[in-house]
Amino acid sequence: MSKKSLIIISIVLCGLFLLYKLACMFSPGSYPFAERYELNYPEHKVIDAIKELKSSDKELIVPKVTINGNGQFNLNDGKNDKTDYWHKFYFYDKNKEQIILTWTRPSGKNTTTFAFVSINNGLDIGNWQEINDDFGYFENKKLKENFKEKILKRVKEKLETNN
Repeated sequence: MSKKSLIIISIVLCGLFLLYKLACMFSPGSYPFAERYELNYPEHKVIDAIKELKSSDKELIVPKVTINGNGQFNLNDGKNDKTDYWHKFYFYDKNKEQIILTWTRPSGKNTTTFAFVSINNGLDIGNWQEINDDFGYFENKKLKENFKEKILKRVKEKLETNN
């Protein structure tokens, strides 16, 4: 291969990579990097299963948080208002001292999307890191596996038990 061909191929590959990175910056939606899981249950059943899980395992409930080291606040599950599209849930991983942000939304009459959105390190709000964006490949993979084991699997078990 000639030197000119290698330069052209390199320029094209760099251009494609830059386009990919640019597209990621303009990803559509409010939660473009969220890891989504489809559950074959209506949203109200998924919400009930999550509430039941949190009431049966108090360690999943987020303690009072601070904002920039000030105040004492609760992170409340639910919608911000009646027009909100996402039903948000906060989980606490006591061992890792992390808050996990998730949401549900209906994706059909009898299906629900349950999404793993981000992690906040510690109980001081403002350290949010988005899953699938702010972590390296291997750390991201470990975080998703931890989420599946500690939360998603248990929500599915509650859904199967209550069905």
